[in-house]
Amino acid sequence: MAHVREHILDGIVVREWPHPDPRYLALVVHGYGEHAGRYDELAGVLNAHGAAVYGPDHVGHGRSAGERVVIEDFEDVVTDVHAAADLARAAHPGLPLVMVGHSMGGLIAARHAQRYGAELSALILSGPVIGVWELPGRLLALPEIPDTPISPAALSRDPAVGAAYAADPLVWHGPMKRPMLQAFVRTLETVAEGGDIGPLPLLWLHGDDDRLVPLPGSRVGVERLSGGRLTERIFAGARHEVFNETDRADVFAEVLRFVDAELRPGGALAADPAHPAGPARPADPALPH
Repeated sequence: MAHVREHILDGIVVREWPHPDPRYLALVVHGYGEHAGRYDELAGVLNAHGAAVYGPDHVGHGRSAGERVVIEDFEDVVTDVHAAADLARAAHPGLPLVMVGHSMGGLIAARHAQRYGAELSALILSGPVIGVWELPGRLLALPEIPDTPISPAALSRDPAVGAAYAADPLVWHGPMKRPMLQAFVRTLETVAEGGDIGPLPLLWLHGDDDRLVPLPGSRVGVERLSGGRLTERIFAGARHEVFNETDRADVFAEVLRFVDAELRPGGALAADPAHPAGPARPADPALPH
């Protein structure tokens, strides 16, 4: 595994998993209450595949500045992610950029693609918080937000993942906060009304036993977001964090297969990333697992 560098952009810590001679860039957008360092294994896989990998800790998360787990406006976070993308492009001009968003990071990445889609070559969403997600509304209807942290067992069937999550001092282990929940509600509506992403290739990954971000609600958002170039992969028995699941080797293989398909001549990653091209294609059927 390559060493990790850190950059600080206006209080936002950006991790870089460097590559000496990359053929593309990958920007990892993490989820609620966690940080980019939890994607070290994914970054290693992408690194070995030829990517220079970057991942910001969002405001109020990980090692970045801000009140813990308080995001009042996701549009500002999209701007922070865009600054991290600019950092990557400045270091490696002319390379295609793949964005990978998980959970809340999927919401951020989806909105980023709506705002800056012409600058991306492909989008990968894992268990994304888009479409119908009832949790924020249910919690906001209560007079007091319950102090119920995320259950580590809901993340993965691998007990080591839950144990590491529970012991991680950079992970938030307290209740969700009202301003964050309100921002979720607003941004779910913004993305729903923000239009599709046109010809940008989209890979959607989801576990069919995801109880934190249920698959049916996410499907509503994914199908609304896609401009027609959608590849769908649903993993039987997998929980919320497919990149940390017991069958994560299969998940990584799907990611690399998708990227390779777009890197080939005629694929979006082989074209000018500012002008994604190529005919629309229907969603691929999910592979059996």
